[in-house]
Amino acid sequence: MTAEVIVDIAHSEVDKIFEYRAAEGVTAGCRVKVPFGSRVVDGFVMRLKEGSEYDAAKLKDVFAVADEPPALTEECLRLVEEIAARYHCPKVLVLRLFLPVEMRTGTVRELYKNVAVFAEEIAVSSRAKTQAAALSYMKERGREDYTALREKFGQAAAELVKKGALRLEKERVVRSPYAGLSPSAAEHPLTEAQKEVLAGIARSQKTVQLLHGVTGSGKTEIYLTLIADALRRGKSALFLVPEIALTPQMFKQLRARFGESAAILHSGLSAGERFDEWWRLRTGEAKIAIGARSAVFAPVENVGVIVMDEEHDQSYVSETNPRYRTDEIARRRAEYNGCKLILGSATPSVESYLKGKEGEYELLELPERIHARPMPEIVIADMRREVRRGNNSAFSAVLREELSDCLARGKQSIVFINRRGFAQSVICRECGYVAKCASCDVSLTYHSEEDCLKCHYCGARYHMLSACPACGSIHLNYTGTGTQKVVGELKKMYPSARILRMDNDTTSGKEGHYKILKAFAAREADILVGTQMVAKGHDFPAVTLVGILDADMSLHFSDYRSGERTFQLVTQVSGRSGRADEAGKVVLQTYDPENYILRFAVNNDYKGFFEHETALRKATAFPPFAKIVRVLVTAEEDGRALDVLKKVWFSLAELYDAHREEFLFFNKMRAPVKRIQNRFRYQVLMRVRGGALLPEIYARALPHASRGVSVSVEEDPNNLS
Repeated sequence: MTAEVIVDIAHSEVDKIFEYRAAEGVTAGCRVKVPFGSRVVDGFVMRLKEGSEYDAAKLKDVFAVADEPPALTEECLRLVEEIAARYHCPKVLVLRLFLPVEMRTGTVRELYKNVAVFAEEIAVSSRAKTQAAALSYMKERGREDYTALREKFGQAAAELVKKGALRLEKERVVRSPYAGLSPSAAEHPLTEAQKEVLAGIARSQKTVQLLHGVTGSGKTEIYLTLIADALRRGKSALFLVPEIALTPQMFKQLRARFGESAAILHSGLSAGERFDEWWRLRTGEAKIAIGARSAVFAPVENVGVIVMDEEHDQSYVSETNPRYRTDEIARRRAEYNGCKLILGSATPSVESYLKGKEGEYELLELPERIHARPMPEIVIADMRREVRRGNNSAFSAVLREELSDCLARGKQSIVFINRRGFAQSVICRECGYVAKCASCDVSLTYHSEEDCLKCHYCGARYHMLSACPACGSIHLNYTGTGTQKVVGELKKMYPSARILRMDNDTTSGKEGHYKILKAFAAREADILVGTQMVAKGHDFPAVTLVGILDADMSLHFSDYRSGERTFQLVTQVSGRSGRADEAGKVVLQTYDPENYILRFAVNNDYKGFFEHETALRKATAFPPFAKIVRVLVTAEEDGRALDVLKKVWFSLAELYDAHREEFLFFNKMRAPVKRIQNRFRYQVLMRVRGGALLPEIYARALPHASRGVSVSVEEDPNNLS
């Protein structure tokens, strides 16, 4: 038999099938070791076939890695071909998405422990009292962890092994994440509205179901019911959430309902935990995969339902190669398995809701909260008026009053700010110098707890300035407000309040998100201050107040989605309030209280927002009524990046000249952030009427990449900076 192999080398010149003579045990989907030039490399068997178009005597042998079952499923191998073609990237980059990185590199293996097993009764000397006690203990227990037995009886345990009274066996240790997780209460009776949605999903002939339900409307119970139905039919399930911060909460509910059938996959796990959870899914020991974006590649077979919660979230789009959209991969998997894909959100993306309205997706609505609980009251605090009154703090008078009342009643509150750190930047008042990163063309952020400056693009740290390096002045200003500064102000206002902070800095360690959320859920804190991590999906019954600082900040980004993202953010974070029996309140602080986006959010009017936004985008020919394409060129040398940009530009200009009627915009320029991680950045920006020219854009742009110069194509990019 001949094995068709993709070698694990990410280079366009070797992005093709190589043929080898298949040794015994080699099957489609297995990992292999292959001779490649003068070395032995890893590879993946895409398929087996009889014979070869090459001289059989010249074929080299391939040897399988001992995976049982093969690491890659039949579905995976098919998806690799489709995804590589769709996103114009080497197949090996797609293959890597389906495997834990430590598994590919061989840096993690199964973990085993020695277990002592009672073998036979033997005569023990009357003087060997410890041996006699150990033997009696093991006769009663039958088997025991050998390390624990040694700790209990010392050398006597080893002597019993030598004498044959005990034998040692290897036992697999499953490294389970969130081992201390206590499952939450299980099933809730379905409301009539939830039953109607489930009936609508069952009736629908469409693959994709868009569930638009306001915050607190019971979407999660619908997801769990669909998963339970899939398991009853002998199938598996995928449950995707946008943030690692949301996985422990959902994992807890899945474990409560489905026990060990649920396995979790995300980058915050240890290498061993990720490896073991992946294998539990691959072998079928676990049937439900939950995780963030990468969990869409989980090795489950015979999928019965795929759930993608908070479908609008931009973190579902990969910003590194392959630059895939999670909903596209999920839809392909749903079609392959003949199952439904459920996209859920209180604030669906404009693109998804339009597909629902036009009939491509089945649109299902949950317009009210469970048990007719009211939506939280949203109060607008005009920060212009606060400044005129001499209030220069981050908190309006009404928010301070509401926080005081909330603390007095023993309730919890969330303060949301769309930044982290102490201040956004450090500026010299004398000469205007701004502290910037040496590797990136961005300002540094001051972090007071560590008294340092940090770059939020590359992670570099710098000593805090004592004087301006440009003019020597000691008069330095801190501009903007970050999470640390907000926590500092809260501590001054409410010295006895217990405050937790949740941002990228406080959640960087293993289980960082889980520990903070667990403490807040256990009422170990009164106020949770956080960035976007606290904005969606969390359910804290005792939270009756949400304060939103700088609500309009994201309105002023130079991005056509800025209004949509602001509406989503305000709606989602507001939805954390009043989810139990007591009504909730939201204080929304803004310098632009008349803004129409904020007004739609205050009235919880998604449909009004959608109609206004789609009319605006249609009139201006922005997505989803056109497509934005960016070709990004980066290199460590400015001149090399510019040279490649020119080649890309001239090649694309030929396409532009031939199809001018398809182009709404076409230009080349420096990227807004000129340098990140010591790489200079240029771009060709296009707006085209549809996707017909996309394959040609990829074909003309990507071949100009060279050693040290990367070229990538982004469709409707999340971030144009």
